[in-house]
Amino acid sequence: MDPRTEFLVAHAQNQTRRVFLGRASQGVGALALASLLRPGLIHAAAPAPKDRWPGVVQPHHFAPKAKRVIWMSMAGGPSHLETWDPKPKLAEMHGKPMPESFTKGKQIAQLQGQKLTCYGPQIPFKAFKNGIEICSLFPHVGSVLDRICLVRSMTSEAINHDPAHMFMNTGSQIAGRPSMGSWVTYGLGTEAQDLPGFVVLTSLGRGGQNQPIAARQWASGFLPSRFQGVHLRGKGDPVLYLGNPPGVSRDRQGRVIEAVNSLNAQHDAVVDDPEIGARITQYEMAFQMQASVPGLMDVSAEPAKTLELYGCKPGDGSFASNCLLARRLAERGVRFIQLYHKDWDHHGGVKQGVEFKAQEIDRACMALITDLEQRDMLRDTLLVWAGEFGRTPMSQGGDGRDHHNAGFSVWLAGGGVRGGSVYGATDELGYSAVENPIDVHDLHATLLRLLGIEHTRLSVKFQGLDARLTGIAGRVIPDIMA
Repeated sequence: MDPRTEFLVAHAQNQTRRVFLGRASQGVGALALASLLRPGLIHAAAPAPKDRWPGVVQPHHFAPKAKRVIWMSMAGGPSHLETWDPKPKLAEMHGKPMPESFTKGKQIAQLQGQKLTCYGPQIPFKAFKNGIEICSLFPHVGSVLDRICLVRSMTSEAINHDPAHMFMNTGSQIAGRPSMGSWVTYGLGTEAQDLPGFVVLTSLGRGGQNQPIAARQWASGFLPSRFQGVHLRGKGDPVLYLGNPPGVSRDRQGRVIEAVNSLNAQHDAVVDDPEIGARITQYEMAFQMQASVPGLMDVSAEPAKTLELYGCKPGDGSFASNCLLARRLAERGVRFIQLYHKDWDHHGGVKQGVEFKAQEIDRACMALITDLEQRDMLRDTLLVWAGEFGRTPMSQGGDGRDHHNAGFSVWLAGGGVRGGSVYGATDELGYSAVENPIDVHDLHATLLRLLGIEHTRLSVKFQGLDARLTGIAGRVIPDIMA
């Protein structure tokens, strides 16, 4: 008997009458319910395995201003008081007791129940483009502030690292929800031919505060696994087992993938599991990446002036190198690129810590904006710079700051953003967002709008509910958009 026939017969024999009837009734019932509730999803969720995912948002809900996203995640919680939010009144009150009117009944992380002392900004601020004041350690970012919208009234529900990362990435503090990158690639698909639609790069600075991050931050949750982020390492082999072992040619490897996918397809015909289709697609993508990723990571053909602009050494795994790789990924059609840069958790030594961070990111952020603009890509590439929360205006341990979620800063650039502007404000001590406060759901809703998506219409049935990135909240902030 032919091996493929044996495979199908073996699976058919494993299907008892009870299992067959149970699966058949569930499948028919689910199909009928889906056809009544969301008929378009039946076709959108099951493309031919070899097709590039087209996205379920067809056509766009709005004319898109951005095609792709580069999200710079500053892991650990950057202090807005030493970066983007000048507070002269806090400087005046340095060393004095924090007024109880600011903190009474408020959520505080590790300073709860302790004596609260005002801790003034440790680095002076300076006016740059458009008269916007930011920390003097960021002159390169200051030189492109006319392309940036600085949001000084960001808030978050979470006050500890892991749930705050989850909230900023997925709109929920509970693990298991799809990340924004997964939602975007599910909604819009990808233009990349031989790379994933969602790519993640990580880097670590010199400060030594190696705040851990987990792969669940870029997971696809209840969306098919083909939409999860693919982690590329910026130093060494970008993907483990990227090359073939000795004696295995690319042609032979291709035949192996073809055979495995054929068996998986036959298995899928019996059990009808959508994850098998996702696995077939991912095997094919992995095979394509064996050819495409080495060329992506090899920046030797980049002009010397480009490397000088970023201030990086190729392959050093730095944030600057990852910014250059982000531009290369964007050129190749990757829809969502996330750059994690760790070591912002400054419970102590905040002054020296931010000095280190500024040396690592200032030039690179400017270079990414400038490089994209020179290639006419900034207008449709949406950049986001954000931590998971900010830091307290009160001191911790004498020279550090505690976690803080009531008011902090993020910034956006390109992709339909109103450059050279400041949105919102915290109070005079930098404790709470008091002018135009914005939460994570609002940020997500606004970013989706810039991508041409109405956030209330990008949803998937999960546990009987229409699940979406913004949950039951979220409002678009038009003043952020050009």
